[in-house]
Amino acid sequence: MAGGWSEDGAVQKQIDATVDDAIARARSHLRHGESAEFCEECGEPIPEARRVALPGVRYCVQCQSALDKKEAAHSGYNRRGSKDSQLR
Repeated sequence: MAGGWSEDGAVQKQIDATVDDAIARARSHLRHGESAEFCEECGEPIPEARRVALPGVRYCVQCQSALDKKEAAHSGYNRRGSKDSQLR
């Protein structure tokens, strides 16, 4: 049942869009291929155990932690809580 300016199924469309965005973000972080021997950020050697455990790894633990913190700050928002997103 639609109300006001929204169409039928608008809430479900918002939920689906949020899930699709989260899946796309997760897939973009998947690595594959050969791991780097040296960190692309700081140039320090990446331990062999890390390279074996995470195929395609490109950063040392410290640099990866810093990148993860930056991405967490930009992790998206709850579309249901934003009026602008309802006009999407």
